[in-house]
Amino acid sequence: MYLVFTTNSFPWLTIFVVLPISAGSLIFVFPHKGNKVIRWYTIFICVLDLLLMTYAFSYYFQFDDPLIQLTESYKWIHFFDFYWRLGIDGLSLGPILLTGFITTLATLAARPITRDSRLFHFLMLAMYSGQIGLFSSQNLLLFFIMWELELIPVYLLLSMWGGKQRLYSATKFILYTAGSSVFLLMGALGIALYASNEPTFNFETSANQSYPVTLEILFYIGFLISFAVKSPIIPLHTWLPDTHGEAHYSTCMLLAGILLKMGAYGLVRINMELLSHAHSIFSSWLIIVGAIQIIYGASASSGQKNLKKRIAYSSVSHMGFTIIGICSISDMGLNGAILQIISHGFIGAALFFLSGTSYDRIRLVYLDEMGGMATLMPKIFMMFSILSLASLALPGMSGFFAELVVFFGIITAQKYFLMPKILITFGTAVGTILTPIYLLSMLRQMFYGYKLFNATNSYFFDSGPRELFVSIAILLPVISIGIYPDFIFSLSVDKVEAILSNYFYS
Repeated sequence: MYLVFTTNSFPWLTIFVVLPISAGSLIFVFPHKGNKVIRWYTIFICVLDLLLMTYAFSYYFQFDDPLIQLTESYKWIHFFDFYWRLGIDGLSLGPILLTGFITTLATLAARPITRDSRLFHFLMLAMYSGQIGLFSSQNLLLFFIMWELELIPVYLLLSMWGGKQRLYSATKFILYTAGSSVFLLMGALGIALYASNEPTFNFETSANQSYPVTLEILFYIGFLISFAVKSPIIPLHTWLPDTHGEAHYSTCMLLAGILLKMGAYGLVRINMELLSHAHSIFSSWLIIVGAIQIIYGASASSGQKNLKKRIAYSSVSHMGFTIIGICSISDMGLNGAILQIISHGFIGAALFFLSGTSYDRIRLVYLDEMGGMATLMPKIFMMFSILSLASLALPGMSGFFAELVVFFGIITAQKYFLMPKILITFGTAVGTILTPIYLLSMLRQMFYGYKLFNATNSYFFDSGPRELFVSIAILLPVISIGIYPDFIFSLSVDKVEAILSNYFYS
């Protein structure tokens, strides 16, 4: 059952989606050398959108209501009954606020960018609009359009402001993501055209529609391929380390903090909510893939000499917990997966930011060339250490409760027998043991020893006010969620119950 609470309220969501890209288009009338003005204008737009979202959600969103709220529906294309339909619930609220927060900090982190500054900041705002639009879409075709809107900005940000292998990485990214998007479009068209004289793309109609088992499985596979690339799910993950390895760290913050979460969000919103019978069939296999992914990502990360690729593979490992939580088909597992989406959004963005600020100072990216940074840059060492401990799920940090609740979700899952639950739990436990190995090894190679300390030019600037502000701004919600995770659970718990209330084992 897909419930919609209709309200004739102010079009808040349309403003949130349209404001960044429309305000960003005005950047091109700014002077070419007005980098400082452009940067602060972009930050102002990001902060304004975030403050408006916070205000609207605080006063007009009912947190204990699992229905779709703040709904908007405007007929866009009359020819085939296509609506601009937006709405949010507890599932989309967290990712939307995360998007506003991380994009604002990523824009602030992009201060070293001076070449083609107008285009760079416009692309950042275009991504902002696309991500908000995707998380608030209540129309399958609109969901696809917002999904595709991300591709061009990321491709340009990577190919124009990336590293030496940026063109290879950008090409690989666009081939993977654009190729997989074809399956998303085919699935959306198939659902819209099934058993209807006119195409109907509305989530509400699709969720209340029953499909033959074979057809539902085909739809599920198509959506799964598309979301598996973005999440990423092995073996469709190989674009991620290359992209992260070459992208500027402000772009990496958006990729790790938001873009990967779009795939996980799609798995819940479409595969789990719209195609529940097929999800009951595939979840038994996907939960095994999730356990393998945790171990594989952690093992592959340990062997990476490139700092950013090591963090990228850690993202692959941590997203395995999200897959397991989604496929556990239990309220604790799904709530844990949603918490992991938010938690890793903060932690992943923070680690890439700190790796970028380190590179700005020492111009080194390979771990075996580093060493002794703790003495030279104690503030960066402190923040890097704290957030690395958060990544390995230290108690008191957000990652701890996310992974713990996913563990409980496996144990309490009604779908699986005892032995499969033991094996999956054992596999994830192995992954959690490997995580401290590669993270603590990374800290040892970067900050301990005397390699850079004894270098000829052994003086480097430590973290400045901007770097400290961004790091602390991300660290505070990581600690806050770790101390009081019920805040995130309060957003999603009612929606999770609504998703599972009429599920396949009821």
